[in-house]
Amino acid sequence: MDKALVTAALSGSWEHTKEARDSLVEQGAAVAYAVLDVLCDEGSPVDWTVSADVLRRLGEPALLPLAETLAGAGSPEVARRAMWTLARLDAVDPQAYGPLLRHRHAEVRGTALSPFRSLGEAAIGYVDQLIPLLGDTDADARQRAVWTFRAIGEVAVPVLQRLREQPATGPRVRATALEALAESGGPAALGAGDLAAWRRLTRIKRLSETPEGLHLCGSWYAVPSGDQEAVLEAFDLADPEPVTLATGAAAWNSDSHNWDRVHPHQRCARVFVSPLLDGWTLVFGDSSEDTHLIEEADDREEALPEVVRRRCAELSRRFAVAHWYGMSCGDDWTSWCLAEAGEVVRHYDAFDAEEKGYEGPRHPAEAGWLLPHEDGFPADAFDGVSHMDSEAFAARYQRVKEELGIPDTCYATDIAARLSVDPGALGARTRVTGTGVLALTACGRRYGHPAGALTV
Repeated sequence: MDKALVTAALSGSWEHTKEARDSLVEQGAAVAYAVLDVLCDEGSPVDWTVSADVLRRLGEPALLPLAETLAGAGSPEVARRAMWTLARLDAVDPQAYGPLLRHRHAEVRGTALSPFRSLGEAAIGYVDQLIPLLGDTDADARQRAVWTFRAIGEVAVPVLQRLREQPATGPRVRATALEALAESGGPAALGAGDLAAWRRLTRIKRLSETPEGLHLCGSWYAVPSGDQEAVLEAFDLADPEPVTLATGAAAWNSDSHNWDRVHPHQRCARVFVSPLLDGWTLVFGDSSEDTHLIEEADDREEALPEVVRRRCAELSRRFAVAHWYGMSCGDDWTSWCLAEAGEVVRHYDAFDAEEKGYEGPRHPAEAGWLLPHEDGFPADAFDGVSHMDSEAFAARYQRVKEELGIPDTCYATDIAARLSVDPGALGARTRVTGTGVLALTACGRRYGHPAGALTV
């Protein structure tokens, strides 16, 4: 069958082409190259996902043709299509991917790791074929090898530990094996020598580290105290490990975005307590108690503000003042809670403000801003302008805003900048006193540090 016939058969919607796709799959290897030609034609009337579905279901007959297409792709789009399909072939013996792990093209080698990741722990049977990828000359292929060993999990730890102990494996393999060890088994999997080396590097880095703005997606507390022991006690934290700001930030982001259902306590095992930043200690993460109160509540959206208000009030009795801030990198959610002398004086949540109101009067730190739920524009401000015309809409927005003197909208970072410290705006002028630490919660003391390599 030639390309023209395949194009005619596969033109149409996903539902309309079902019978044609099924028919092509039944014909097997005989149609593989013709369907591949359609997949690679960026001007084809056939949606690429339709032809990719046929190739995916063909399985092994499409394996080598897809690999060679990926290696010789004439455009990033063709490479993307070929890579996506190659990584998802149906009913292919993982052993068939073995030659691709040694392919001349790095993208093919890296993509060939995908089925082994899907196997999880069962991929340990192919570990001898996977080890060379830890020393691949291509950084992306090495990273995919690390992800593969992470998917294999703790059963890979002894293999990786042996690699670390064998100089003959080469420096690149040994270095990547260290990262894979951290991903597979966490700090507990590291040898004494590796832990000592990491701590030495941390001490060196801390001496010259210039603070950088953190990626903010989650929540944090702020208290005006340099008494780190008191802060640890307030959150029921123990076993503090000195870290750089970069390490602490990486741990917080990793933990707050960890959705591992097999090891659910990885999200509540540790907390990053910052050094004193312009007179404030920031606490990224929650105690085990607070985390479980929220996650196990019948209504998590109701539980979060209750837990936050209680924690802020308790902290303010100890430290006179306590703040909590929340930001999301995925939507417009932002929130803050301010407490003084044991009382919450202000709690605002952008997503609840209109429906449930908010606690306390507007705080002086909010002066001159619109709150996120407020719309300062007249109802007819954008009449005659289509939201689809982004340039025209932006021009009208700016003109009306300037003519009417409409204030900017504030977010948690703006309130934090006025009242304490905006962790997204740390820089060379930030005064840093003391050392930040990663400390274990009650869950962390029971289950250990989460697995995962962190930036130093």
